[in-house]
Amino acid sequence: MRDYKAEYQNYDGTPAVKKKRAQRNKARRMLEREGVVTKGDGKDVDHITPLGKGGKTVRSNLRVKSATANRSFKRKPDGSQK
Repeated sequence: MRDYKAEYQNYDGTPAVKKKRAQRNKARRMLEREGVVTKGDGKDVDHITPLGKGGKTVRSNLRVKSATANRSFKRKPDGSQK
């Protein structure tokens, strides 16, 4: 059985992960205020330059993509993300 409490403590609850989640939520709210996306529309707000690669949560770095397109990444032969 999956131990969700331990998973949260060891990963989801860490300060770095919380900070990135807050940035993603902020980006979504920015575009919701502009009327570009709405809750439940099935679209994702994408950072053009990812947060993990130094991207910022500013309007010029955000775009709307379908959930499928945003959640599929090109992979290296070893399976890691490019």
